[in-house]
Amino acid sequence: MRDGDLLWTPSAARVADTRMAAFLERTGHADTTALQAWSLADPDGFWRAAWDFCAVVGHPGERVLVPGDDLAAARFFPDATLNVAENLLRRDTGEPAVIFRGEDPGVCRALSWRELRRSVGRVQEGMRRSGVGPGDVVAAWMPNTPETYVVMLAAASLGATFTSTSPDFGVDGVIDRFGQVRPKMLFGCDSYYYGGKVHDRAGVLNEVVASLPSVERSVVVGFTGSTTPIPGMFTLDELIDDIPPREPDFVRLPFDHPWYVLFSSGTTGKPKCIRHRAGGVLLKHLVEHQLHCDVRPDDRVFYFTTAGWMMWNWLASALASEATLVLYDGSPFHPDPHRLFDVVDEVGVTLFGTSATFIESMRTERTRPRATHDLTTLRTVCSTGSTLAPEGFSTIYESVKPDVHLASISGGTDLCGCLVAGDPTLPVHAGEIQGPALGLAIEVVDGDGAPLPPGERGELTCASPFPSMPLGFVDDPDGTRYHAAYFDRFPGRWHQGDYAEHTEHD
Repeated sequence: MRDGDLLWTPSAARVADTRMAAFLERTGHADTTALQAWSLADPDGFWRAAWDFCAVVGHPGERVLVPGDDLAAARFFPDATLNVAENLLRRDTGEPAVIFRGEDPGVCRALSWRELRRSVGRVQEGMRRSGVGPGDVVAAWMPNTPETYVVMLAAASLGATFTSTSPDFGVDGVIDRFGQVRPKMLFGCDSYYYGGKVHDRAGVLNEVVASLPSVERSVVVGFTGSTTPIPGMFTLDELIDDIPPREPDFVRLPFDHPWYVLFSSGTTGKPKCIRHRAGGVLLKHLVEHQLHCDVRPDDRVFYFTTAGWMMWNWLASALASEATLVLYDGSPFHPDPHRLFDVVDEVGVTLFGTSATFIESMRTERTRPRATHDLTTLRTVCSTGSTLAPEGFSTIYESVKPDVHLASISGGTDLCGCLVAGDPTLPVHAGEIQGPALGLAIEVVDGDGAPLPPGERGELTCASPFPSMPLGFVDDPDGTRYHAAYFDRFPGRWHQGDYAEHTEHD
């Protein structure tokens, strides 16, 4: 398999059925090339159209983009008010909002939209009684299970900032992250499953709580049976015991109110604590989901992730498109390499998201779910985390499904979204990402900032502001560290240290 080989072309009927086609018709553009050009020439018109098309719940205000003295100072929807939890909990029906599967095929749980709303309402009230409000930080050291989403939504409903990491982190890893953001409330697990084993975390959780003096209330959540009692900590049941199922209420806040703190990898010192704006991340994810990945109401969206990777946050936003989240926690290879594809068939997954590393493992292990599974519902496969080689592309089309949109996407924690993404209306070529994300002026430049022609490798940059540019870093009051991280190397451009090259197809 060679770079650039044509692997898949969507039929005309399939293209016409996409959300992208509906948006093209709504905005009067013939194709995505014209749409991308318009999104850069008229950012006010594009992002306002995206707000309306994706049916953001809130008040947009009059202004869309207010340029600043430089790219970092640009502001989107400065007069808008919204609550992200209100957007993610827009439905109130008996259909499933969240479906959970584990390594053991017998571990099956689901929450309907109505149950999810009422669970969020109870935890919201528990947080409120604990003194949590706008501007406070709620931290979760938990697996990828429904409770983690309930905690996030409850925090967001109150205007609190949510941050999370996965339970395989040790004390130092957790403190390096949570210690910088000073959470007021902490939710942690007593144990989790991985590789067919129960991993006890009660002792580590106790150490974590003792090392975080900012925490005023800590809650232990049991996942593998009865909750392990930890002195001085509430259980989740105790937190909400006397609170009946109730509807959440939503505090509408400015577009730039902080929703998340995400963490860089921390390979060269303590991780950067990146503060992300609520409206910007929500709107960027809605565009990525509905237009780039063709997510529709009642779809079932799966991404193999932990609560410590930004794809967890990306997955959570699919609720705002009225799609069902499909969660999995544990090893993707237990009890066998087909476990995730078992889940696809069991619950009817429409979008299957994973890492390039997982796809490479499929290739080397010669895993071929196409021969053993139905996979009828599967329309889209997303890959990210590292570069997907041409052989990985062919693995999906030969071993998974020949008629699927494979979207290799790339962006990251820094923007909690994609710089380059898929396009369900265009062909897929081996080893290539289909194009820039809508509204982003992606350019490949040399060391002096000069644009490079197709075929020449250089620095990946963005010359336009976009809604999910971070608010900044924690403990960086004048923005010096933030500006140095993304804007100093190439003035007037966003740059995060990735390399790329244009091809003849993008």
